[in-house]
Amino acid sequence: MDRVQQAEMANSFLARHRGPPVLLLPCVWDALSARLFVAAGFDALATTSGGVAWALGYPDGELAPWAEVVAATARIVRSAQVPVSADIEAGYGATPAEVGAHVAEIIQAGVVGINLEDGLHGPIRSIEDAAARLRAARDAARKEGVPIVLNARCDIFQLQHGDESTRFAATVERCKTYLAAGADCVYPFGLRDPATIAALVKAVGGPVNITGRAGMPDAAAFERIGVARITIASAPTLVAMSGIQKLAAELRATGGFEMLTATLRHPDAQKLFQMKG
Repeated sequence: MDRVQQAEMANSFLARHRGPPVLLLPCVWDALSARLFVAAGFDALATTSGGVAWALGYPDGELAPWAEVVAATARIVRSAQVPVSADIEAGYGATPAEVGAHVAEIIQAGVVGINLEDGLHGPIRSIEDAAARLRAARDAARKEGVPIVLNARCDIFQLQHGDESTRFAATVERCKTYLAAGADCVYPFGLRDPATIAALVKAVGGPVNITGRAGMPDAAAFERIGVARITIASAPTLVAMSGIQKLAAELRATGGFEMLTATLRHPDAQKLFQMKG
């Protein structure tokens, strides 16, 4: 995929944030998970930093080496053949300049969007620092010639930052600041209450991404209250890991092989990768 194609794909991906319909993005961690979701009919994907890190053999939290994350992301993009947004956590950089350099590198891996969060490595960043990092990311994308969709994650609710009574207003302030700094979408991570989400969507006045979790209403319900995008974070990775964990425990306990049945067969897996052009 050349830069012109990548830029066109990024513009099309951005348009999907101006629904309805709501953009439902499954989160993947390797080439196989990407192919499975595409085969199920999803035409855009996101990565999960946790899933990618665990697949590479590291804990989540920017502990996987950056070069390995970039290489893993490139494999996902190549296999997916649909728009991919990469979760790069806080940008793997201590300064805005370092974040910008890493954004350029992940764009070169073929992505058309990124997540950038404000709450990694200790207390939440100051609003000024977080905005500077977003501006650096936008500048890097401009220099690369790919107008990536910049999804700015706000961790006020996730970190339970400040008094509970102030969190909503603080999140709205940050989200508006992040949009003004170049973000295309804002992501109030850790916010699950539908009524609060609806109020935030109205107050922010720009595209809002939420995390879908078990026990929450479905995508159609969130579409009705104006949510632009729904991702599902590390949940698919954990579901898959839970299945392997159960298989491992049963195999160890019984020594039997009855649990080694699957609806997906070897020829089916082969066919997933023959779907590539």
